[in-house]
Amino acid sequence: MFEAPPQTTRHDLDHNCHRPTPNYQMRAHTEKLASGIQIGTNYRVYAVERVSSSIIKEYFDQSTGYFVRFQVEKFSGEGVQVIKLRNPLGPAAEYIGPWSVDAPEWSEATPHEQERLQAKITEDEFWIPYTEFIKTFTHLEVVHLDSDTSRDEPSLHNKNTWQMRLYQGNWQRGVSGGGCRNNPDTFHINPQLHLLLSEMEEVIVSLNQHSIMEPKVIGFTAYALPKSTTESIGRLFFKKNKSLINSQYTNSRQVSHRCQLEQGGYLIIPTTFEPGQESGFTLRVYSSKPLKLKLLDTPPCLVKSAIVKAPPLLDGKSFSQYEAVFLQLADEHRTVNAFELQELLDACLPNDYIKSCASIEVCRQVVLTLDTTGTGRLQFSDFKDLMCSLKYWQTAFKSHTKEKTGILKAERLRDALLEVGFQLSSDVLAILILRYMRKDGTLRFGDFVSAILHLTVSFSIFESKDPLQNGNIKLSLAEWLKSSLTC
Repeated sequence: MFEAPPQTTRHDLDHNCHRPTPNYQMRAHTEKLASGIQIGTNYRVYAVERVSSSIIKEYFDQSTGYFVRFQVEKFSGEGVQVIKLRNPLGPAAEYIGPWSVDAPEWSEATPHEQERLQAKITEDEFWIPYTEFIKTFTHLEVVHLDSDTSRDEPSLHNKNTWQMRLYQGNWQRGVSGGGCRNNPDTFHINPQLHLLLSEMEEVIVSLNQHSIMEPKVIGFTAYALPKSTTESIGRLFFKKNKSLINSQYTNSRQVSHRCQLEQGGYLIIPTTFEPGQESGFTLRVYSSKPLKLKLLDTPPCLVKSAIVKAPPLLDGKSFSQYEAVFLQLADEHRTVNAFELQELLDACLPNDYIKSCASIEVCRQVVLTLDTTGTGRLQFSDFKDLMCSLKYWQTAFKSHTKEKTGILKAERLRDALLEVGFQLSSDVLAILILRYMRKDGTLRFGDFVSAILHLTVSFSIFESKDPLQNGNIKLSLAEWLKSSLTC
């Protein structure tokens, strides 16, 4: 028997999500009701039947001189509804309530009913009347089995099996952990699954979380979406469109919702209640008819060059102050290496906020990105391109740091990089987040610059190896090592 389930609240476009009360834990020690039912034990339902009850009547037939006995059905032929349960504890925990094995209620059943219902019952199974069942149990879990798992269930061998499609994914901080609809700025970064139905049908959507020791509050939302959609949906869509399906949000291991859907496409968004929480999950969709389920994601591509070339007009006064410092640090060929570049940036950049990109690690990456000679040194024209690019990147960085200047939330990195010129898939973004996100879930300007430089080199190498733009390249081991170490 389970404890009473928590109250949960659905939400839609016009209402906020509400955090449910956590599920009650099962009792630490075994308790038994007067009927023998064990508290905190999962009983399994095997069958639901109606028992035809009857009473024996007798009268004296004066014409024959004999007493005549006959059977009369009770309850106008409706009978008593009973449920067959299996006790996982076996016969040691025997049910002794109404309609138990030797209960007096069986004497009211017809002999045929007694034989039909008691012949195939095992010692760990028992019948319980429906009225007693609903008074005793507070929580009933229904498990939907797909074509594979139903093979081990004998009672389903002659039944039509569900068609099932599943997706296993993760909620990752800064990448795909956007939280529920209460978080309009990050909701769109959650995994987006496109469900395609060829005709109107009944479906069951089931979301399981992989967090067992510290379960998260989870749920999902669905929207109508054209079948032709192939890429992930942006923030604006969710602000303009009302949700079609809203599951409950609970910290249970599994949340499901059953509904009738028209033919067409649908967008399913599985989420945690709070943004930034991490966990693995499995989303399954069941139907009696064929269906398709696929992840919507954005393919990586270079929208525009992130490196801003300095206009010729800037050769005058705008850079004259920088050129003097540059020449002091440069060698006889008027070039600087990564260490000299660090000194140069430290002298030229205006404040600590910008100077966060003047670390030796970033300077090395700047040289690898802008050096076209292979000498590991930059000319003054390269330095001018860098300064113009830094100003451009700073503007993009600031436009996505709403709460606190100089700090970019990891959830906004994808949009900030897109403004600079990089369209990224979730898998690529996940690598960048693991590389650059700090403990507090944010990035500084230096982290942002380093990410841009890494991406610039990566796209540049790929494009140089793919002149026909086939989207595929072939590398030898030596080429691969050189390319990967350069990025």
